[in-house]
Formats: sequence, structure tokens, C-alpha cells
Amino acid sequence: MRWFTKLPPVLTFELSRFEFNQSLGQPEKIHNKLEFPQIIYMDRYLYSSKEIIQKKREETRKLRKQIAVLQQKLERYMKYGSGPSRFPLPDMLQYVLEFASTKLPLVVPSAQDSQMTPAQSPAESCGLNEPLQQNSVLETESTENTEGAASTLINPPSQPSCLPAEMPECPAPRVVTEEEMSLVRTCLQRWRSEIEQDIQDLKDCITRINQSIGQMYGDPVLRQVPYRLHAVLVHEGQANAGHYWAYIYDQPRKSWLKYNDISVTESSWEELERDSYGGLRNASAYCLMYINDKLSHFVADAAADAETGQFQKEVELLPPELQNYIQEDNWRLEQEVEEWEQEQSCKIPQIEPSATSESQDFTSESGQDQSSGCEHSIRSLSSEHARIAKDQTAQAIANTADAYEKNGVEAALCEPKEAEPTKTQLRETALTVQSEQQQDAKGTESAAQPSSQVSEVEIPRVGKILVRSDADGYNEEVMLSPAMQGVILAIAKARQTFDRDGSEAGLVKAFHEEYSRLYLLAKETPTPHNDPRLQHVLIYFLRNNAPKQVVERTLLEQFADRNLSYDERSISIMQVARAKLKEIGPDDVNMEEYKKWHEDYSLFHKVSVYLLTGLELYQNRKYQEALTYLVYAYQSNTSLLMKGPNRGVDESLIALYRRKCLLKLNDMAAALFVSRAEADVLEGINILNELIIPCMHLIINNDISKDDLDAIEVMRNRWCSYLGQEDMDANLQTKLGELLPRLLDCSAEVVILKEPPKIRPNSPYDLCSRFAAVMESIHGAAPVTVK
Repeated sequence: MRWFTKLPPVLTFELSRFEFNQSLGQPEKIHNKLEFPQIIYMDRYLYSSKEIIQKKREETRKLRKQIAVLQQKLERYMKYGSGPSRFPLPDMLQYVLEFASTKLPLVVPSAQDSQMTPAQSPAESCGLNEPLQQNSVLETESTENTEGAASTLINPPSQPSCLPAEMPECPAPRVVTEEEMSLVRTCLQRWRSEIEQDIQDLKDCITRINQSIGQMYGDPVLRQVPYRLHAVLVHEGQANAGHYWAYIYDQPRKSWLKYNDISVTESSWEELERDSYGGLRNASAYCLMYINDKLSHFVADAAADAETGQFQKEVELLPPELQNYIQEDNWRLEQEVEEWEQEQSCKIPQIEPSATSESQDFTSESGQDQSSGCEHSIRSLSSEHARIAKDQTAQAIANTADAYEKNGVEAALCEPKEAEPTKTQLRETALTVQSEQQQDAKGTESAAQPSSQVSEVEIPRVGKILVRSDADGYNEEVMLSPAMQGVILAIAKARQTFDRDGSEAGLVKAFHEEYSRLYLLAKETPTPHNDPRLQHVLIYFLRNNAPKQVVERTLLEQFADRNLSYDERSISIMQVARAKLKEIGPDDVNMEEYKKWHEDYSLFHKVSVYLLTGLELYQNRKYQEALTYLVYAYQSNTSLLMKGPNRGVDESLIALYRRKCLLKLNDMAAALFVSRAEADVLEGINILNELIIPCMHLIINNDISKDDLDAIEVMRNRWCSYLGQEDMDANLQTKLGELLPRLLDCSAEVVILKEPPKIRPNSPYDLCSRFAAVMESIHGAAPVTVK
């Protein structure tokens, strides 16, 4: 039996309204009626009320047994009889009394009956005792009628010569005396009254016991934690189709609102019952949400005045782990906003020209003319930078190609100084354009330039260039990726072939250059501080012997990237690559296999990010968060390593720091548990239940190493050592007794691994730098600091 040590502010109940029909082979909706109250009291499920609830449950169990005995007695009265058909005993006695009281109706004898002798019975008069002779005709003389006519009745052989005696309309005793009737009536009436009284006593007793059960938890002590119904989600229809809507309680209005698609109307509890309970129609509730009634008024206060700081008070009322989660989530949001602002600060802001602003340049006053001229200056400056970007990019590629042809690869990899625009050049360009615009602002209208953003990008192995980021230009993050760097360098090496033999020959040359480079990188032995697989997906493919068709198509897609539109040569090669991709048919490449290989690399990338995040958090002593990332990285990495030794990351590294996190958290939980402070004890138990025990189950249920097994035994011995300590009070000993079975037996529970919080993915270039920094930091004493 499990108990809640603490409750969340919101309780969500999911009602199972669907089941699978095995005979029909399809799901079906369950329309059974289910009533639910507006207020539920959770005291009966709290650990603090354990003793009193256990007593009341025992009393309830005894009362239910009494009800079962009484129901059996009542059923003997209501289903009386020894045959297959049984009826209520009071009704049966009433039926017998009605039979005994029925009298036979008086019968008037006919003329034919008057001719019968008193000693002659009706059967004898009809000749029933005489045998009928076959093929005989019986003639009977009838009395003359008033007109003197006579007739002869001839009865066929198959019909009797006369009708049987007239039977009564309803069953009745033939002979009963007044004394017998009085005795039977008195007994039946007395028996019926006694039995009806017994039945009523049984029903009253069952009702009283049910009332006692219903009021068992009505003690004011067990009504201290009320939860009020806040929202009801309703589905109408069948399992395969239907319509959804919701009822939500509006605290300021003190009424229910119905949210049906775009319609929001005021509703009532009666309508909610009709639509939600089920049993009458195809509509029924499938989810209920209850809110702690002591916190519900804060929701109304926050809605009424959201700017008075009431929200902060609500956060302070939340459990510590939820407060920490909110703080960390806000911190992540602030970091994302800060990173975005830093990226935007490196770009020149653009102002879209409009017809209205241009027409006001000639009619506005002098101050407005100056402002308008400044805006045109910014726009023209951006256009000038865009032109410089395109020219200098092409120049940088050309310089790299010349250096490669003259002095080899090492010279091509050096940063050419000619490709770097100096600050003086930019300043002179800005001053020149601004001076020209100030002279033309009075009488001429500047031509509108396409919107673009220009930034300085340092591309390793190529140099520093100004690139334009717009719909048809460059993407800075893609341009900085190692894959794009290699493609740009390969195109530069293929310059001579392109000029001599055309764009298709240039693509073939660049393709072989890049393939050779990646093949050599794939053959390099990884170092502790460098993993080439993070640089490029093709290095991962080559190290794992991916099919040739998958490798070639992936590399061809690199040359078809739209970001290669920086000069005529790259545009021609890009167009040829796209044409080649269209020629590849389903028979040439197995797209399912192609998709699986890319999914594996995506999972490898995710595992690497989670591993690095877990190591960074561990270095910063955030062991709870670190364990979540490391456990998920280990589980996902295991599925990769099952396909090959080079599919995942170093398993021993993840296992080592997962083990370290477990030991750190176990020490923390044990210290909190023995502190005797109620809040600390609960926090220690939560760490055990939510992190340590589930992680131990995952480790033991998989292939466990000796180091992991030794660490688990150390943690178990730590908790077992607290058993029987004289300085530990009985309450802690009781809680310890509840924890140890789960801690020692890891086969009784099914553990579902929850994915850790989402993190912002890194580009391959940043991920390689981050990997090097983290791997270097774990061998030193300083925490990880990755820019």
C-alpha cells in the first residue's frame, strides 16, 4: 500500500473510456456512467493520516461483510422457490390468498340439462362412457320449436356429440368451507405481513450501514486538504471519430464556462453532469482536473491583477523542486534571448522602404528630411556591404584555389589576408555612402534595395568574408559548419577543371576531392579530446561501413545546398548536383535504408549532446540534473552500440559518471534522511524515489558491470546500516522499512525512462569545440566553461 507524502497543486485523472474488442478487432468506446464530485478530499491518501485511515478501512471492510450477509438473506426472500423460476415470497403469498378467495360463478341449467336425471353426470349424458362406432350416424330428436319445425343434428365421427361442461373464467377452488377459508386467509395475511416486515428491516439495516460507510471519512480531521474540480474534458462520438470540448471553472465569475472550438459560453453544473457522466448518450468525460482549493483563489487574484506581484507569491507556495524547475527554465529562456540578441547585434539592422516614407521625403520639414536621409544612408550602406560580401567571397575562393595550385594544401588552409576586409575599408565605405546620401536627399529619391543582413564570418580553411543572409543568399550557421567548409574548399580545388571542361567535370572533381578528404578523416584514430564523427555525417557513415549509395547521395546533397550561390562557378556546380539528384531513382538508392542511417546519426548527435550536458552539470555539482541526462544518454547509446562498436560513444565514460552521480546523490539523500528535519527527510525520500531507485532498476535489469554492482551494494549497505539504530526515532524507522523493499528488490517494478528537458542543439562546429573543452575539463579540477 502506497501513500502520498505530498500532493501537487493540480491533480489530473485520466478516465479509461476505450477498450479493444477482440472479436471485432477494433477499439470501442465505453459509455458507462461515472459520477464524480465537485470537491474531493485527499486526506485519506496522505501518509500523515495513515494510522487513522487504516483503522477506518478496517471498519469499512467489516461493514461491507455485514452488508454481504444481509444481501444474501434479502435475496432469499426476493427470489423464493426451489425451481428454475423464482419470485418474491410476499407476492407468492398474496397470489395464494387471491386464489383461495376466488368464488365459482353461478351456472343456469339449460332445457337439455333439465332432462338429465339427477344421478346422471354430464359425461354420461353425452355418452362419453360409451364407445364410438366408426361410420355410424347418431340421430337425435330435438324438441319442437314455436313454429313446429323439427330438425335432426348429425355429428361427424371426429367430433363429440355434445360440448364439455362449462369451465370457470379464472382458477378457483371447487370446494372450500367458510372455516377453511377463514383459517387460510388469517394465516396467509399474517405470514405476508411478517415477511414484509423482515424485508423492510433488512433494507433499513443495509441503508444504515451504507450511510455509515459514506460518512466514514466525513470526520473534519480528514477534510483538511480539499481539491475542487477545475476542468472537465469531454469526448462525444465513438473510438474512431468524435468531437472534443471542455468545461473550465471561472473563479472570478464563480461559474462554469464551456469551450467548444471557437465558441466560449457560460454553462452550469447540470449541463456539465449531463454531458460528462455518460450512460445516456455518446458524450462522456475522459479527463478531470482538480486544483487544491486552498490555492484556487490565487488563480483568480492573478487573473484580476497580473502586475501586482501575485504570481511570485504563487511560485513561492509551490514545492521546492517545482520552484527550482521554474527558475532553471526561466534561466534557459534568458540565455536563449541573450544569445539571440548577441547574434542580432552582429548584424546591421535593415529598414524596409515604403511608398509612404518615400513620398514624405519631399514634403516633410527639415528635421524629418534629416531623419529620412539617415534611413536611406543605412539602407544604401547595407546594399554596399552586400555587394562587397559577394565580391570578397568569390575573391576568397579564388585566392584559396590559386594557393592550392601553386603551393599545395598547406598554403590553401592558411587564412588569406587579402580576403579580410579591414575596419578602415568599412569605415571609408560608410562615410562615402553617407556623404553621397546627404547631398541627394533634398532632390532625388534613392532606389529601393533588396532587404538583406550582412555579417562578417570567419570560415576556417577559407578565411574571413562578409556574407549576406537573406532568402537567396547565405545562412551563417550553415556556412560555419565543417561540411560546408569542406565543400567550399573542394570547389576551389576544382577551379581549373571547371574552367577547362565545364560545370559537370568541375562537380566530379570537387566530389572526389571532398570524398578523399572525408575518407582520410574517417581513417584517423579518435583521441580523447577529438571525435571526427561529430564534424561530418559522412565520417560517421564511413567509419561504420555504410552502403556506397547512401554515402554518395549524402555527399551529392552537400553540393546541392542553396548556400553555395556565392559566385557563378558554385552556382553552376550546385545546379548540376541538383540535376544529378533528380536522376537518382528508387532502384538506385534504398530510401528506407538511407533514412535509417541518418536517423542513427541524429541519435548519435543527440547522445553526444546529452553526454556533454551531463558532464557539464556534474562538474558544476548539479547531480540531479546531470544524472537524468547521463541515464538517457546511456540508454540511447546502448541501442546504437548493438548495431556496431563505432555507432555510439564511449560507453564506459557514460557509466563512470552515471555511477559517480548516483553515489553523490545517495550521500546527499542519506544525509537529508538522518537530519530528522521533516522537510529534509521528505526531500531525501524524493531523491531516492524519483532518481536513485529508478536508475538502479535500469542498471540491474541490463548487463551490469562489476563496478556498477559494487556501487549499488555500497548504496544499499548505507541504508541498511540505519536499521535498528537506537538514536533514530520510530517514525524514521517506519519510513526506512517502506523504502528498503524497493531499494533491495529491483525486479518488482517497471521503470519508464523519461526524456530529460530539451536543450538547444549545437552546430557541428560548436559541438566539436564543446567536446574538446569538456573532455579536457573532466581530467582537471576546474568546472566546465564552454562559450
